[in-house]
Amino acid sequence: MIIENISPYVFEIGPLAVRWYGLMFALSILAGFYYMRKHGVKKGFDEDTIFALFLVIIFSLVVGARAVFVLVNWPFFMANPEFIIRVDQGGLAFHGGLLGGILGSWAYCRAKNISWFDLADLAVPGIALGISLVRIANIFNQEIIGREAELFFFDRQPTQIYGSLIGISLLLLHNYLAGRGSNKPGYLFWNFVLGYTLLRALIEETFRENPLVAWGYINEAWGAGFFTTVHLFTPAIIVLCLYMLNKIQKR
Repeated sequence: MIIENISPYVFEIGPLAVRWYGLMFALSILAGFYYMRKHGVKKGFDEDTIFALFLVIIFSLVVGARAVFVLVNWPFFMANPEFIIRVDQGGLAFHGGLLGGILGSWAYCRAKNISWFDLADLAVPGIALGISLVRIANIFNQEIIGREAELFFFDRQPTQIYGSLIGISLLLLHNYLAGRGSNKPGYLFWNFVLGYTLLRALIEETFRENPLVAWGYINEAWGAGFFTTVHLFTPAIIVLCLYMLNKIQKR
């Protein structure tokens, strides 16, 4: 979705400028921390541990997400190195953030000798909400643009809206599964990763205007195409999720 003359700023007061991307990211962090603290205490974790872990998750998530985004777009950042740390302007790769968050939180939990699986489940609502809000912010940044489509209501596929709806759908699914109870630790987290991986590949990536890899196909009538880099990595992530879910069920 492309909207002409849309501003990426919520407001500007002199040198102070608040961007929609930063605002949405901050809101998802606050909501995620509130949920993790509230339910983590109920599970017997103390607030200091939860707060420290959340800081580790945010730091490692942002570093991992930005690192992967920079690597994928290295020619641009090599020519413009001053933009490498400008995360306020967008440019966070979900899969890099997922990897960074998992590694950082796992290392912290291992050092503190606490259950990573229990706390990973508590991170799901914040991540799902973050996906939904950040995709809305992508509209203001004019990122994640959809492919041009001839047989559609708009000139382009509204991939940012698709991505936001994916986040909302996964949040609703999580709430449903959590409400059933009797879920083994880690099940909610890996079920979420599996669901997002499938929906991201089937919907958002298919209709997103991305450079194709060495081989690919584009249907200009429907504005659909494959394969993107995410498409190629999707099978490996699905296998990992199924392996972890199977391992959890056998615990």
